[in-house]
Amino acid sequence: MTDTIFGKIIRREIPASIVYEDDDVLGFKDITPQAPVHVLFIPKHEVIPTLDDLQPAQAHLIGKLALAAAAYARREGFAQDGYRIVMNCRENAGQTVFHIHLHLLAGAPLGHFGAP
Repeated sequence: MTDTIFGKIIRREIPASIVYEDDDVLGFKDITPQAPVHVLFIPKHEVIPTLDDLQPAQAHLIGKLALAAAAYARREGFAQDGYRIVMNCRENAGQTVFHIHLHLLAGAPLGHFGAP
């Protein structure tokens, strides 16, 4: 297992704007937000580099990340307006930290997906 910036955030070795935490998931504001609300949700106890590395026995982690994002959206009052969750897998998809994570984007109309 290699250490990442996310591991350092989990251990509180570097600061982050933490907005959500439970036993398994940590949520914090992205330092380069792509929307008015941009929060990353990460598993706290397992370092899985990419979604492609996820094993069937670990599938529950993705559900925990999604449920944490939904709970945060409801708590912050923007769930009814809508939000997007995204997971990038590897460099060509935009993944820059190799510790699986889910992006929650909200706070403005996000438009449609399309070709770059």
